[in-house]
Amino acid sequence: MHHSVATVPLAVTAAMLYARFAAFSTRPGLCRLFALIPVLALLLVLPFLIPLYGVRGLVAFFLVWLGEFKLLLLAFGHGPLDPHIRPLPFVFTAALPVKLRQISKDADVIKTKTVLLSSSIKFAITAVIVHHLHHSKERTHPYAAFVLFGVITYCILDSVLPCLAATGRALGMELEPQFNKPYLSASLEDFWGRRWNLMVSAVLRPSVYNPVRARLGVPAGVLATFLVSGLMHEVMAYYLTFRAPTGQVTAFFVLHGASMCAERWCACRWSARPPRVVATPLVVAFVVTTACWLFLPAIFGGGMDDLYLAEAAALASSFRDVGARFLGLGSLGSYCLITCGRLMDVVD
Repeated sequence: MHHSVATVPLAVTAAMLYARFAAFSTRPGLCRLFALIPVLALLLVLPFLIPLYGVRGLVAFFLVWLGEFKLLLLAFGHGPLDPHIRPLPFVFTAALPVKLRQISKDADVIKTKTVLLSSSIKFAITAVIVHHLHHSKERTHPYAAFVLFGVITYCILDSVLPCLAATGRALGMELEPQFNKPYLSASLEDFWGRRWNLMVSAVLRPSVYNPVRARLGVPAGVLATFLVSGLMHEVMAYYLTFRAPTGQVTAFFVLHGASMCAERWCACRWSARPPRVVATPLVVAFVVTTACWLFLPAIFGGGMDDLYLAEAAALASSFRDVGARFLGLGSLGSYCLITCGRLMDVVD
């Protein structure tokens, strides 16, 4: 078992407890920011302790992106974190994409069943695609492979993140929604603002969009938000691949920011909008095409896809070995029980 399984969670817990104490002991401003610098620095380092590509990327997303932005907002008295929150909920809220929210038991049971069903379906889709790519990637067109890897990314995020909510619900917390059926988007604004990466939108809105919009207007706020998002995605790509940024990911987000501004301008000029049955395929086609051109090659190109598939195969083999050992122990235990029963019968 790799040491990071215990080291990273313990370090994150200790760091967030210190952040809560530092925020509780100081007033919002530069003094609180200075007190939080050790935690901000530690969060940048912790993902490097994780050897698995996918897990390292997910942890970097939680800590380096969401965690850093939440703590920066906390330093100036904004955002979802509050030093008056109880310690354990504070750690969950700071380290994971969660928010405090009371929910009824009936709603919790219904939602848990829905999440389990949805996650099971997405895990099954992921397994089928990984199996196909592992055995047939050479016969798959590169752009088709990129699309399949994009589907895998979506399925993993939209299944793993809701599963994490099970622990948070025991503490009265609800997971921040990550996706809201992005394949039904009727516009780029609908896609980025209300359906895709909603946690990131919730963090970028108060930290980037609102301040820039207040000073320079809405278009500048949109472009600044997409620029920061692109730069942060470059950082996530580095944690995943350990390769120097190429600028492709940033170009993807700047292109979408400019396209959203153009879309808003057209919506103001012409009140008539295309029906959803026309708009949705156009939006999905634009997102997929530009992602295959700029975004996905930076994450899965250059042989990285082979590394991800090899890692997935190794994990699957490990899970099979663990399952076989448990079955073996179960069989051994049953044999011992039967033998003991027979001995007791002889003694009697």
